[in-house]
Amino acid sequence: EGAEGLFVLLGAGLAAASHPLLYVKLLVQVGHEPLPPTIGRNVLGRKVLYLPGFFTYARHIVEVDGKRGLFRGLTPRLISSTLSTITRGSVKKAFPLEDMEHVSNKDDMKTSLRKVVRETSHEMMMQCVSRVVSHPLHVISMRCMVQFVGREVKYSGVFSAIGRIFKEEGILGFFVGLVPHILGDVIFLWCCNLLAHFINTYAVDDNFSQASVIRSYTKFVMGIAVSMLTYPFLLVGDLMAVNNCGLRAGLPPYAPVFASWIHCWRYLSAQGQLFRGSSLLFRRAPIPAASFPID
Repeated sequence: EGAEGLFVLLGAGLAAASHPLLYVKLLVQVGHEPLPPTIGRNVLGRKVLYLPGFFTYARHIVEVDGKRGLFRGLTPRLISSTLSTITRGSVKKAFPLEDMEHVSNKDDMKTSLRKVVRETSHEMMMQCVSRVVSHPLHVISMRCMVQFVGREVKYSGVFSAIGRIFKEEGILGFFVGLVPHILGDVIFLWCCNLLAHFINTYAVDDNFSQASVIRSYTKFVMGIAVSMLTYPFLLVGDLMAVNNCGLRAGLPPYAPVFASWIHCWRYLSAQGQLFRGSSLLFRRAPIPAASFPID
């Protein structure tokens, strides 16, 4: 119980510390660009239009709402994070997975793969259940944050937001955007674990002195790479959470009213925007270089 409480506190602390980053990312995801692009130079020395990065965007939020404005929507996010952590712990206790021997290149292909599949399936179950339980608060948090775009106050508190969503959209309103989020989680887990397994088993020799060190970092590196592959699922899920909910950020001209998450995906794909918001430091403006003077 003490360890579980520590995980809850660590999760809440991480969520609070990273909230300004997630806040800016969400505003970029919905297409809100309140600041004009600036002319900079790329690595080749050519002039390029850059959209404001995280620090410039965050400074703008502080100028409009003050420093506390950077933490808009934090309360429901903290509740969502806590629910996710507690749910994962509860599922792990209810369906324990016995410790298994370390997978190595001494195992035959069938045995080692069976171990990885079993572990990944168990991890997938925990992740899916925790995602379902915490998603309603994730939706509320997203909507609280995007109110910055239209300066609305429709979602001003957790309990009032719960009542409003239930009244206007019914129980399904709490789970908009859930499907792409779960698909992204599942694809991420399987790709990350399988890639790390094949690299650790067949590319890293047990006789190598630093084999254990390399194996400890393989999954982390694979996670970074695979997260780029699954980013569009995160983007679509977040956009669906705020689409057509009565807020300006979820309506034209920011986005059409989407009939489904597949409709949203196709729209973003056609616009070449499936990775919008994936980078917050060097954001190239979607304007041809010829549209501004070059020395």
